[in-house]
Amino acid sequence: MQVGTFIKTPAVQVVEVLGLVGLDFAVVDAEHGPFDRHTADLMMVAGRAAKLDLFVRTADRSSTSVLWALDIGAAGLVVPHIDTAQHAAELVQAARFGGGARGFSNSPRFGRYGASSIEEAMALGDRACILAQIESGQAVLEAEAIIATSGLDGVVVGRADLALSMGLTRPDAPEVMAATRQVLGLARRHSKSAVVVVGRAAEAGQFIDMGATHIIVGSDQSFLRASALTSLADIRAHVTREEDRPA
Repeated sequence: MQVGTFIKTPAVQVVEVLGLVGLDFAVVDAEHGPFDRHTADLMMVAGRAAKLDLFVRTADRSSTSVLWALDIGAAGLVVPHIDTAQHAAELVQAARFGGGARGFSNSPRFGRYGASSIEEAMALGDRACILAQIESGQAVLEAEAIIATSGLDGVVVGRADLALSMGLTRPDAPEVMAATRQVLGLARRHSKSAVVVVGRAAEAGQFIDMGATHIIVGSDQSFLRASALTSLADIRAHVTREEDRPA
């Protein structure tokens, strides 16, 4: 079981702190966070220094977004809105040298700034873990064909968007949970990574029981908020007890 979190704050110190926690990986969120290529590049440097594998959730599934995230040395990608087998095939084409058509230069970080030969750089580049995000009713219908795509390492179930695509607003709605179970089962059947995003650690157990191999729990922002709320509540409770104590 691998455990990671999203990083939504463009600060290298966040990577350093998380690197000391013992997480297996973290995901720099360029889809919903304020990351451009420059800030994401700095996060990759911090990830290497902290010995924390950093994935990038790309802003979209375009070949441009896929290429720059891999060139800066991301350990892997989480690519949103892979709704069809065709989308999955296009993703593999953009992300892979072997079996794909990824644009080549060994001068970026992944190629050791030109120190790697073409063959070495291609091998290094194809180590990246490529994950497709399943987050629509259509994607669930095509899940097996998406998952079976050669060159794709696994899928991430995005339950919030999946719920919205079904006309629902709860990621734990029965229909969403049933679809999640289906996708995770298909991923395990094809021996691929089965990843679920949860808001709290307490939610993880049910998805592990469904076959999840990776859990992405919360984010740097949610951890900060939860810790601040808990500390504030504890201090205020102590003050209240003191005020209620007889003089």
